[in-house]
Amino acid sequence: MTPNNDGPQHTPPGSEGTATHETSAPASGSPRGGFGKPGVLLVNLGTPDAPATPEVRRYLREFLSDPRVIDINPVGRAALLNLIILPLRPRKSASAYREVWMEEGSPLLVHGKALAAGVAERLPEAEVVLAMRYGNPSIQAGIQALADRGCDELVIMPLFPQYASSSTGSAVEKVYQEAGKLWNTPFVRVVPPFYADPAFVDAFAHVARPILSERNYDHVLFSYHGVPERHVTKSDPTGAHCKVKADCCATITSANRQCYSAHCYATTRAIVAALDLKPDEHSVAFQSRLGRTPWIRPYTDEVVPELAKKGVKNLAVFCPSFVADCLETIEEIGMRAEEDFKEAGGETLTLIPSLNGTEAWLDGAADLIRRQLP
Repeated sequence: MTPNNDGPQHTPPGSEGTATHETSAPASGSPRGGFGKPGVLLVNLGTPDAPATPEVRRYLREFLSDPRVIDINPVGRAALLNLIILPLRPRKSASAYREVWMEEGSPLLVHGKALAAGVAERLPEAEVVLAMRYGNPSIQAGIQALADRGCDELVIMPLFPQYASSSTGSAVEKVYQEAGKLWNTPFVRVVPPFYADPAFVDAFAHVARPILSERNYDHVLFSYHGVPERHVTKSDPTGAHCKVKADCCATITSANRQCYSAHCYATTRAIVAALDLKPDEHSVAFQSRLGRTPWIRPYTDEVVPELAKKGVKNLAVFCPSFVADCLETIEEIGMRAEEDFKEAGGETLTLIPSLNGTEAWLDGAADLIRRQLP
């Protein structure tokens, strides 16, 4: 399977951000009256401070206490967390983190720092800071750091290509909460989801193209982080589209414009077009489900061995819901899924690396941010 080096260009889903305040330029003609640079806050999900059980337990407690992540009544969420998840999961997760931990720290944090540094080089007109929704460096610390540098106007870039209330929604809500605590509240703009933007799509195609050219892969699987089915149905304001219509994710409409599943399929279509993959050479699945409630299907841990049993010998896997390699890509796909694939009769499973600190993604991220700078 050889990708085309001249993939088509894509139309961005939109370049207009959102704002908590709108201001007009002062009489001086400078949008900031000559005081300070705008601040840029890059926000990813988070990581424990160390691959040890206490640190992982602390991280999971903060993460899974978020009502946008486990969106059930508070009593039920507390019971699930304290009686079922936290007594068992931290030890198992800590062991998995140790498998991927780098000398400099968590892969997500290491790649995040590289992204922040690279974006700062490309945007000398702005101050750039990295933050995590859960764990460290915190959003509160990031906003304070930008305030200390005199940044009155902020551009927030949630590092989640596809919108989900449990990721982008939670990050944006937390930014607004923390920004609102300052006496001098900053003026905030948000980079919108970039699931089919050329800045993102072409960067992933740039990473994947040489890898796909090295081997004749039988199949390409696009594996996205999963969410409960109720999360996507709640995102549909009409209540008559998502998970109701058979082709609900085939195109982006007013009903599914903020549907995570629809965004994932749009990302797949864009990357497939950029690499000129054939329709019968790829499929989509969703990983990392938690609990017994229905999550969006099909499930990656079921699809991978099924592909091997159907005769697929060489499988390439993208994880385009992540812009940095992390536990879910390196350990869940690169290790566990590879083992499952081989046990079911497959020969090679190749994880396509994430964007990390590649030059193409540094340029792409800077472009997405530059569109929102005041």
